[in-house]
Amino acid sequence: MLKTACIHPEIMRLVSLCGHGDKILIADGNYPLDSKSGSAAKVYLGLTSGIPEVTQVLEVLSEVVNFEKAEVMVPTGEQPPIFAEFQNILGGMDLGGLERQEFYDACCKPNVRLAIFTGEKRTFANILLTIGVA
Repeated sequence: MLKTACIHPEIMRLVSLCGHGDKILIADGNYPLDSKSGSAAKVYLGLTSGIPEVTQVLEVLSEVVNFEKAEVMVPTGEQPPIFAEFQNILGGMDLGGLERQEFYDACCKPNVRLAIFTGEKRTFANILLTIGVA
């Protein structure tokens, strides 16, 4: 039995293939994962509305992988409250902001190795993470 934060076999396999500079997308339930994640391996975790949340997946992955950068899709207007949750989970890391199309383009690049779809219902709850060194 695995004795680690993440026990999902496919996610663990895919994360083990990633190296410094590769990226992981954790997407909310509104994100067009199939068309806006390029050649990344896709894992569909969304079970039902709200389960799991993006923050739950982020918490687990942040115990398995070191992240050196995080980027979010920024709306026009107010910053979504989930951004503060992201920062809290990531130890206060600054979040890079990308416009919607910029974010989609970034998520379609070849260095995005894993894209995880969740049941998250909050809007703008997508995060693109760059893997750091061990």
